[in-house]
Amino acid sequence: MDTSAVQQVRSFNRIVAERIGALDDRFLKRDRPIGEARLLWEIGSQGAEVRELRSRLGIDSGYFSRVLRSLEKQRLIRTRVVPEDRRLRRIFLTKTGLAERAELERRSDELATNILESLSDQQRSALTAAMRQVEQLLRASMITFGIESPTTPDAQWCFDQYFAELNSRFNGGFDPGLSISADPQELTLPMGLLILGRLQGRPVGCGALKFHKKEPAELKRMWIAESARGLGVGRRLLAELERHARKAGVKVLRLETNRALHEAIHLYRRSGYVEVEAFNAEPYAHHWFEKQLICI
Repeated sequence: MDTSAVQQVRSFNRIVAERIGALDDRFLKRDRPIGEARLLWEIGSQGAEVRELRSRLGIDSGYFSRVLRSLEKQRLIRTRVVPEDRRLRRIFLTKTGLAERAELERRSDELATNILESLSDQQRSALTAAMRQVEQLLRASMITFGIESPTTPDAQWCFDQYFAELNSRFNGGFDPGLSISADPQELTLPMGLLILGRLQGRPVGCGALKFHKKEPAELKRMWIAESARGLGVGRRLLAELERHARKAGVKVLRLETNRALHEAIHLYRRSGYVEVEAFNAEPYAHHWFEKQLICI
């Protein structure tokens, strides 16, 4: 990694922490640190499920518990068991907590206004444009990938979204029952695997492999949520799938796709996939690709 790039990131982090007051235990001149203030904002007026909130924010469980206890002691939040699943707990802001959140919102707006007012019109435009780009790039850096069972609720949600998009984009719609199979057992080791991409704990994409021993492997169920497009997720997910394929000893990776999926076709060509003659009878395919993998 470029040392100068690392130093630039560190310098940026320091100036942001200083400018927004993150170094002060009285964030926004209130009697609480930024961690407590952020949780009040994230819980929101509708409340939040404890496990989902901790996963989304990536907070250490011990620290998370301490912050919740502190907020409860200040009577800013209350916790209730979810009636539908008593293993889950949901946090709600009390009346005092809602008032404190509103005050934090007001002071956050005041801080942002103060930052912008100190700059010229040209500088304000430059700053907000740069912030927009930095936010997008930081979101991209937060996306993680991992192997997951195709039977989990998040995996099924991705498949449902994938099928719905194909149905809306394909001329004549899409029926999974007519397509070449990619059943759960086919996407589970040793027959295959499924990788999910997550942003703040939530699924934003999926991709799968079907292994065929010494024959070429198949790339299946490649999908990226609309909210995560433009962040380079597809390229990274494809690289992750190729990494696992190489690890499994795959020498050739194949896929087929529909002509309506212009973005996917562009990604595959840009990633070294070469168009070849049809190698299966997939009824929804117009293009067939393959790539020679260098096993390491």
